[in-house]
This record gives sequence, structure tokens and C-alpha cells, in this order.
Amino acid sequence: MTGSTRTTAAGSTRNDLVTRHPLGLSPNSDRVIAKLFLPGEEGSQPHSRAAGIVARALALPEREVDSLVADLLERFEPRHRDYRGILARHAAVVAPRVLVPTELSAARTLLLGACFTAEYAVEGAAVTNPSAVPHPDQTGLPSGTLRLALSLRAVGEGHLSSIGFAVAVIGPGPAVRLEPRTGPLTTGVAVPVEWEAARLRAVLTEHGLDDEVTRAVLQGLDPRRPGGEPDPDLSRAFAAVPPDLLRRPQAPGILAGIRSIAGSLRRVEFPPDSALPQRVLWPTVTSESNGMEDARFVRFTAPDGTADYRATYTAFDGTDISPRLLTSPDLRVFTTAPLAGPAARNKGMALFPRLVDGRRLALCRSDGESTGLTASDDGQVWGPARPLHGPRVAFELLQVGNCGSPVETSAGWLTLTHGVGPMRTYTIGAILLDLEDPGRVVAALPEPLLAPTGQESTGYVPNVVYSCGSLIHDGLLWLPYGIGDTRIGMASVPVDRLLARMVPAG
Repeated sequence: MTGSTRTTAAGSTRNDLVTRHPLGLSPNSDRVIAKLFLPGEEGSQPHSRAAGIVARALALPEREVDSLVADLLERFEPRHRDYRGILARHAAVVAPRVLVPTELSAARTLLLGACFTAEYAVEGAAVTNPSAVPHPDQTGLPSGTLRLALSLRAVGEGHLSSIGFAVAVIGPGPAVRLEPRTGPLTTGVAVPVEWEAARLRAVLTEHGLDDEVTRAVLQGLDPRRPGGEPDPDLSRAFAAVPPDLLRRPQAPGILAGIRSIAGSLRRVEFPPDSALPQRVLWPTVTSESNGMEDARFVRFTAPDGTADYRATYTAFDGTDISPRLLTSPDLRVFTTAPLAGPAARNKGMALFPRLVDGRRLALCRSDGESTGLTASDDGQVWGPARPLHGPRVAFELLQVGNCGSPVETSAGWLTLTHGVGPMRTYTIGAILLDLEDPGRVVAALPEPLLAPTGQESTGYVPNVVYSCGSLIHDGLLWLPYGIGDTRIGMASVPVDRLLARMVPAG
């Protein structure tokens, strides 16, 4: 980082361009959810031990059951929203596996559920890689301030990632404060969503399912067929497949693949009375069973002026990664769906906040080391990437990608980048894209905007600063950033000075 560094009266660390603010977020192991736990299935055990556990729980005398449940409620009910409902649902999950009497006391049902429930600290290991968008609720704020919704990658036991949230208020000027993150967490309720045939066709093709059996299922989903109505659980579409096709040896595997992919479209609804920091987007589909990583949120404005929230994130199933899309009108109800197309095959897609020349655009890193630009007609299927910005200077020798969605300025699309240099050091840089033709880089910052210094060089992954999205308010670029894949800091940069520091692309 060039320039001198000093400490202001407010405690902020300032150099000649970037101000690091004292606000910080560290992992909080008190933030827990109650998740289903099936002993014997979490490790190398070959069989579930459910039957033996249920038998022992049923053998306890009722008086002991009542005492155990009273203790459970006293200890855990304050920590979880609808704790009794969670235990009852978990008891219902395990009941079909074993011989459970149809009539159980309320207390014994809760005890049974508790035997198959475990607390999970969603931030037990880290919080990192944030993005920032305007909060949907801006009421009660003084003039010159803006309430932010911060998305967080929360990492717990087993390096399992979920998407959490925090709320900050910025302004007036360079002031920033974090609102409290209190109250029990909720993972909401996940429900299937109805597919459109064309959208499902694109995703199935992306997964190599483009054959007579698949086409027969898709024809059954088409609402234009006589008397046809779309069926979200595919049952009627499967039933309509001609018997000759079902007799093919590969048909069962194809149908299983279609059902698995069709189940990857979900909607998650959070209680209306839950606060944003209490909401956790938890893995609900197979492709993200080992984590939801690095959500890049943006507030997208349609040509008619309506706006919603959108984010791309990386789903990880333990072996493969796949980009997925989140959409939400209010950050309370979220729809999550797979993305398809040549550009949607690697990490780090970032959506533009509006249409450009009538097209939906996104940044991507299809080759794994360079930033590209891709377009889509529907926001679901993304075409081939157009090369945009590759490794070129010392702090980008290994690879370069984006640090979130481009931010619109009168001078062009201000795009923060991450560069990986020697010793796998991650820094944040900046480029400027042409406002009308974002496929053209018009300027670039010749040195890192933000580099790990001092204690920022330590963490779960040393020598990393990284962001998934920033925004501009009152002439300042506000940049939340991950530190060492462990914790989160906040920086601000005067936009006019940043643009003046950039040099024309040659």
C-alpha cells in the first residue's frame, strides 16, 4: 500500500486513500441452530444406531422422561426459535425408521426428538467474505445515513459454510456502526418450487441429460399440452413417459437424475417477525450439502424501476462446485436455483445491478484465473465468457477475479478485483469498465487498493483480504472485507480520489 498511515481520533486506521474502520465482526460460537443428528451416519459407522436409541428412550419410566424434558426445555428453549416444534419434527423424521408406538406422551416425543438433534455453531470456525447492499428497511434513520444488509459466509464444524447476515449503519460521512446480532437463529422453512419446462431443460442439458426419456418428461411438464398443468413433483410427467422408453436399461438412472435436479429449485421463507441477523440460509439441496460459499449480493433494478435482491453463490457437495442463484424481494423470502451455461461452471460470478443495453450481464472466471464478461437472456442460462481482465501485474501473478458486482459511477463501472500473488497473498484491486460497453476496461488501479497488513496477515488462511460486494454512499465506497478467512473488517474510500488514482488501460 502506498502512502503514509496514521490513526485518527476515532480509532480508524487511515492511509492516503483507504480508511480502515474499527468496526469488526468475529465468529460467535453462541450463534447456534438445532439440526437433525442421526448417530452412526455422521462418520464411518456402516449403519444407523437409531433403533437402539429409540428402544432405550421408550424404556425409560415416564417420571424420568418428564424430568429430562424439563431440563432440556430450561437449557435449550431460550436458544432456539420454536424449540419444541423442532424436536417434534425430528422425532417424526426418525419414527418411520423404527418401531415407534403410535401413541406417545408429549414429553416422550420431545425426548425422542432431542435424541436426534444437535446444536451446530454456524460461526464456530469463521465469518468471512461479506457483501453489502442497502437494507430493505431504511426507516428511523437520521439524514445522511444508510442501513446496510451484510451477507456473511459463516463457517462451522467440518468447514461447512452457510450464509448469514448482519446489519450496519453508515454515515453521515465516514461513520459506521454495527447493529446488535441478538436472538435465536432460524433456518426458515424450505419448500419446493414449480419449474418452467424451458428452464429445467437447460439445467438438465447442462448435466448431460438430453435423451428421449428426458424429452418425454419435459413434454409432460409443458403446460401447453392438452389438459396439461405443470407439476412441481414431476409425478404426472413421469407417469406420462411411454412404457417402451421406461423399459430401456438406462431409464431408471435417467429418471433418478431428473428427480434429483428438479429438487434443486427451492424457496426458503423466514418468519415475518425474525430480524435479518437471525436468518441463516442453510444447505437444503444435494449440490450444496457441504456448503454455500461466498454469496455476492446485489440490489437489481429492472427497467420499470422495480427492484429485488439477487446473489450468486458457490454450492459445494463435497466433490464438485456449481454456481447457484438466490433471488429475494425483501431478504425474508429467498428462491434458490441452479445456474446453467458455459460461464456458470466456476466460482465467482457477480451480477450487474441493472440491464446494460437490454442485456443481463455478469462477471465470471470461467478459466479459473481471469475475469470474463458473460450475458444471459433470462438470468438463468449464461453464454460463453468474453475475456476482460487477466493476470498482468505482480499482485495478480497467479489469478485475478472479482470482489463482487460492479458499482455504477458516472465515469464507468467501478469493479473491485481480487488478485493472488506470490505466497498466495490475496489483495483487492480495482478496474473501471466502460459504462456503455462493459467488455472494455478503460482504467485500472496500478497498485492494490487493500492488502493484508499487520494482524490482517494472520488467520485460518493467512495473507488474505477478500470481499464479495461493496457500494457507494455519499461519495464514499464502503468495502466490507474478509480477513484471513476468519473475521471481517470495514474500509471506506473516497470515490473521486480512487478514480483519479486509476490510470488509463493501455
